[in-house]
Amino acid sequence: MPHRVVVLALDGALPFELGIPQRIFGRSLGTGSGGPGRKLYDVVTCSIRPPGPVRTDADFAVLVEHGPEALATADTVVVPASYELGPVFEEGRLTEELAAALALVRPGTRMVSICTGSYVLAAAGYLDGRPATTHWSSADHFQRIFPQVRVDPDVLFIDDGDVLTSAGVAAGIDLCLHLVRRDHGAAVANEIARRTVVPPHRDGGQAQYIHRPIPEPQFATTTAARAWALARLDRPILLRDMAEQEAMSVRTFTRRFREEVGISPGQWLTQQRVERARHLLESTDLPIDQVARDAGFGTATSLRQHLQAALGVPPTVYRRTFRSSADASH
Repeated sequence: MPHRVVVLALDGALPFELGIPQRIFGRSLGTGSGGPGRKLYDVVTCSIRPPGPVRTDADFAVLVEHGPEALATADTVVVPASYELGPVFEEGRLTEELAAALALVRPGTRMVSICTGSYVLAAAGYLDGRPATTHWSSADHFQRIFPQVRVDPDVLFIDDGDVLTSAGVAAGIDLCLHLVRRDHGAAVANEIARRTVVPPHRDGGQAQYIHRPIPEPQFATTTAARAWALARLDRPILLRDMAEQEAMSVRTFTRRFREEVGISPGQWLTQQRVERARHLLESTDLPIDQVARDAGFGTATSLRQHLQAALGVPPTVYRRTFRSSADASH
């Protein structure tokens, strides 16, 4: 059976965030005995009240066809942002109606928030003593209301196993793609990203707020250097090599790169090499040593260290996990 994702639509919901889970999980397709087009997720949207209209922050409401009982069927619950959280936002406590709805969630269900949906998870106790994030503009207030939560205001999203939180808007897309990647591998997530026309991977630790995300017109960007590096990930790449592609000094290039991408060139290169290694482990039978060389890590030891740091598992375990999933689907 497909993994059941239940999206909780609250009054004051932001239509964009509310639609993200359906757009990402609802378009996730696999192959195997079911053939092309096999759904990997079943996505439904519910309210904390009986089926009916739910107000949004726009000039229209959405008609939600499921009541809170849908939460009891969820493998994953997603709580998008709302601008009408009332006592949840102001005092850090659930309303009786919301508390009754969340009480239907089964133990062990994966809980996910997008933007200020994190307030709901925190008020319900899911974030007690755990790391979490929310939209950068609400982070200070969030920490005051929920001092028991370890708030990181600078990241796009945080994966703490069975509880995941994200910053606003596009970071919700990043988190949903991350979950697809975690559940079904990079190839499936990358295909969804391609269809959605969004970057296939932005690491959760990437900066949430970039002061100048779009370079001023008179300045060159670092796009060519990134394309140049991606074409030769299997070779040594020095910072000065990348800077030379843009005819910049290392210092200027590093500053411009961080302004545009949100992380340093070295961090970005490591992310891209991890992604290359994941793809090779999932889609080929290449020996681990060869995967390490093709991804630019040089040695199996280096690959093992980087994959362990990024994913928490060594290459052999990662490959076995996705090969087992693929075999089970045939």
